[in-house]
Amino acid sequence: MFQGLEHTAIASPDPKKLAQWYVDYLGFHINYTYDVFYFVKAPNGAMLEIIPSNGPLAQTPDMKEPGIRHLAIALDDFDAGYQLLKQKGVEFLTEPYNNQGNRLVFFKDGDGNILHLIQRERPLP
Repeated sequence: MFQGLEHTAIASPDPKKLAQWYVDYLGFHINYTYDVFYFVKAPNGAMLEIIPSNGPLAQTPDMKEPGIRHLAIALDDFDAGYQLLKQKGVEFLTEPYNNQGNRLVFFKDGDGNILHLIQRERPLP
């Protein structure tokens, strides 16, 4: 019956601009649009829907406040991905670190939403 998440929506004051950020910075592609709604798809098939927001951007929440706090971006070469984003001027919230054999770093997307890169030593079961 239930198959899992089909996409996650992010409300943005400028959906087209944020969708293009995911294309330019993380290698997603815009796979579907209608009106002012944009679906972006990652190389692994994960999708985000970028929708219009009502009003300006909210202050970026603390990473541990209740609710959805980050989207994790998987990659196969952590150091290369980190350096590429650093060269593009991405705002990082932490320095890269290791946790249980995994490489992690937190950063913001074009609207200030919290993302993090993760390269796992072993995939989760």
